[in-house]
Amino acid sequence: MLVLGALPWDPAYAQSRQISILRDAEIEDTIRVYADPLFVAAGLDPQSINIHLVNDRSLNAFVSNGRNMFMFSGLLMSTDDPNQIIGVIAHETGHIAGGHLVSVRGEVEKATAAAILSTILGIAVAAATGEGAAAAAGSTIGSGIAQREFFRYTRTQESAADQAALSYLDATGQSSEGLYDLLRTFENQELLSATNQDPYMRTHPLTSDRLQAVKHHIEVSPHSNAPADPDLMMRQARMVAKLVGFLESLRVTLQRYPESDQSIPARYARSIAYFQDRQMDKAVPLIDGLIAEEPDNPYFHELKGQMLFETGSGDLALASYAQSVELAPDQPLLAIGYAQALIESGEETNLEIAASSLEQALRIEPRNATAWRLLGMAYGRLGLEARASVASAEFSYLTGDHQQAEFLARRAVQGLEYGTPDWQRANDILNALNAGDG
Repeated sequence: MLVLGALPWDPAYAQSRQISILRDAEIEDTIRVYADPLFVAAGLDPQSINIHLVNDRSLNAFVSNGRNMFMFSGLLMSTDDPNQIIGVIAHETGHIAGGHLVSVRGEVEKATAAAILSTILGIAVAAATGEGAAAAAGSTIGSGIAQREFFRYTRTQESAADQAALSYLDATGQSSEGLYDLLRTFENQELLSATNQDPYMRTHPLTSDRLQAVKHHIEVSPHSNAPADPDLMMRQARMVAKLVGFLESLRVTLQRYPESDQSIPARYARSIAYFQDRQMDKAVPLIDGLIAEEPDNPYFHELKGQMLFETGSGDLALASYAQSVELAPDQPLLAIGYAQALIESGEETNLEIAASSLEQALRIEPRNATAWRLLGMAYGRLGLEARASVASAEFSYLTGDHQQAEFLARRAVQGLEYGTPDWQRANDILNALNAGDG
C-alpha cells in the first residue's frame, strides 16, 4: 500500500516544496534487497540503517544523521535498470562508511547548519508518523561564499564515496555500469543555472575526474559485464510501475503502459491507475488476473485488499489482506493495513485479531506511529483503557506531542499492574520525557 551526498539536502530548493514520506512494503523490500549486500560489504549492520522514500519528482538521494538514507520517487521512476539505483545506494553507503557526516560538521557550521538541520528534522517527523506529513524547510544556506566553501569541501568526499561504491559493487559481484550511466545523465546539468538543476547536482558536485575514475574502473573490473539479475530486473520494473500507477495521472500511466503492453508490470501499473481513478470495473479484473498468475505474491493480494477497503467493501477486503499477511508475515506494513481493515469492521473478534496483528508489527517496527495509533483504537474498543492509554502515549511521543504523551502515560500507570510490560513502557515514556529525550 503506497500511502547521492553526505549532507545533500538543499534548503533553498526545499523551501518552496512540501516534503512527504511514502511507505510501501513492496518498494521498501526491493530497496532493501538492493542495499543490504552493499551495507554488509561496507562492514555496516543493515538493521542499523533506515531507508526512507521521499515523494518528490526530482532526481535525488541522500543520507543524513549518519544512519538515514533517503531515496526520491523521481529518481526511482526515472530508471529502468536496477544497477543504476544500486550504484546510487553504493555511493551513499560510501558516505556512511566513510564517516563523512561526522567530518563535515565543522564545514556545515560555516554554511548555516541550522537551515539544513531544520529541513532534515522536518523529514524525520514525517518519517516517524508514517503518514506522509508535510515538512517545510528552514531558511536558505548562508552566504554564497559559505555555500561555495561547503561544496568545495564535499567534492573530495564525493570522489571518496565513488571509490568506496566501486569497491562495494565489486565485492558483491555487480557491474558499475549503472552508476556510470546515471552520472552521465547529470553531466549536462552542470551547464544549467543552479535554479534549473536537479538538487542532486547542487549537492553532489560532479567533475570530469569522477566520471573518468568510474569509467576506468569499468574497464578493469572483472564484474563490468556481469549479467543482469532477472529477479532484480523484475523487481525494478514492478517498483517503477507501482510508483507510476499511484503517483501519475491515469493519462500519463496509460501513455507509459498502453493497453497493448500485457507484461506483468504494465498490467500492475494500469490496475493501480484505474483504481486511483475509481474505474473498478477495469482495476479489479486486472489485479485478479495478476493474482491468478502469481497466487503467492503478497503484494498483489494487498493491493486487492486496498482496492476493496477504500471503495467500501471492507468485509471482502479482509480475506485479501489476511492472505497478504499469511504470505509475508514479517512485513509490518501489511499487518498494519490488515489491522486497519479489521478495526473498521467493528466486530469484537476482529478487534482482537487486529490487536495481535499490530503487536506483531510493532515487534518488528517499534517506532511506527501509525501502528501505535491503531493499537490504541483497538484496545480502547476492546475496553482495555489502560493499555489504550499506553499505545496512544507512544503515538503522541513519536509524533512530538509530548504534553499529551505525558498525560496519557501517567493515566496508564495509574490503571496498570506494577511491573507489567505495559506499565514499564508507560514509565519509559515518562522517564524519556523527564530526561528531555526525543
